Amino acid sequence: MAKKSLIAKEEHRRRKVELAADRRAELTKIIRDPEADIDDKDAAYLKLAKLGNNSSKVRLHLRCAITGRSRGNYRRFGICRNKFRELALLGQIPGVRKASW
Repeated sequence: MAKKSLIAKEEHRRRKVELAADRRAELTKIIRDPEADIDDKDAAYLKLAKLGNNSSKVRLHLRCAITGRSRGNYRRFGICRNKFRELALLGQIPGVRKASW
């Protein structure tokens, strides 16, 4: 089980990303526009920097929905490898069964 503070920190980042997503998209559109004025681009860079690092989608880290573990996660199921194995052996994940040949 991950520390509660790490799980809370990740949730805080997730909220900040959701809140700043539209504003960040507008600013990056201005920055990437080849016909935009240089002064407008500079202003957009400064505004983007003021949004903060934690509002960037890149800062998010995938965590297990059950334990909060940060490593060994399967994106498709949203859980870590340990819990995936437990639940798969119990038959609680639809369409997944142990391979044998």
